[in-house]
Amino acid sequence: MLTTDEVIPLRKLLQGKNILITGGTGSIGSEIFRQVLLYDPKVVRVYSRDEHKQFEMQQEFAGRPNIRFLIGDVRDKERLQRAIEEIDIVFHAAALKHVPYCEYNPFEAVKTNVLGTQNVIEAALDEEVEKVVAISTDKVVNPGNTLGATKLMAEKLVASANHYKGKRKTVFSCVRFGNVMGSRGSVIPLFRKQISEGGPVTITDPNMTRFMMSIADAVNLVLKAAQVSRGGETFILKMPTLRLIDLVEVLIKELAPKYGYLPKNIPVKYIGARPGEKMHEDLLSPDEIPRTFESKDMFIVSDRVQPSAYPFLVEQAGVTIYSSRDGRHLTKRKIKDLLYKANLLWSRESDLRSDYCAEIAAGLEE
Repeated sequence: MLTTDEVIPLRKLLQGKNILITGGTGSIGSEIFRQVLLYDPKVVRVYSRDEHKQFEMQQEFAGRPNIRFLIGDVRDKERLQRAIEEIDIVFHAAALKHVPYCEYNPFEAVKTNVLGTQNVIEAALDEEVEKVVAISTDKVVNPGNTLGATKLMAEKLVASANHYKGKRKTVFSCVRFGNVMGSRGSVIPLFRKQISEGGPVTITDPNMTRFMMSIADAVNLVLKAAQVSRGGETFILKMPTLRLIDLVEVLIKELAPKYGYLPKNIPVKYIGARPGEKMHEDLLSPDEIPRTFESKDMFIVSDRVQPSAYPFLVEQAGVTIYSSRDGRHLTKRKIKDLLYKANLLWSRESDLRSDYCAEIAAGLEE
């Protein structure tokens, strides 16, 4: 495990610093924002093109003098350069991230995920930012879709920026996510909505598997990368895998009564894989294994930094593949525990359809 003697403490890293979060109104960006505020930064700039979400966040955090909300797109380099002036740390969360939309709009995916990342890199170098942490996805490993291809290119740009920077001090690194439970546009909110309406719950394939992580896990990985990065690394959380059919069955069993339905009356409909979707996901490619090292809770892929630079490492990774297909999937009981821990199973009180369920919910909150 990391210890406070081996990494920069988060307070020392963030306190009094100027921080920019691209995509700062998204599920991950907004939670990075909330966590960063706990460490008394000098200023946090939320950079996104979502005017409505910025308005909502402004209302929530009204009166905080160290917050700035900036409308802008990472595609717009001139606007980005203004936003990044005097910034110390950049968390780059802006992206087009949905597989089907990237498949049908590939040029848009290139503009945001590739050219937008290039703009972030060049603006950060111009301003000599201390650290840039970019968010990537498991779709980059053996990419079979536009999202994976564009995010893989973004990863390569970030890693290469550590050579491209010359004598500038900026340190660039990436984090690679699995599926983030409960994030905007992810499957769990969709399944929940379908259950609330009595079904059917649409699932692509009963044998499809995925890596799963909570929003809290995702943000912790981002902040840890900011603490320990030396330049050019990709940080990957060790995370559980599950079968989608098991996830759906747990959600139906737990949520249907809360919406006034019997679980057996919620139908499941198989619709087949969407364009660009894989049956299984990988988080490490075969060529990355020889340059992968591990700690208790994550893998670090790097061909630039010597393992001795990380005192907390266990050893060179003992894995030959890190895939959701490997068969060590969560049981339904463990899926249920994971969902409760992530606060994804209790409905809001206004959603409950029976006094009995409301009483149970109130009892658990005491």
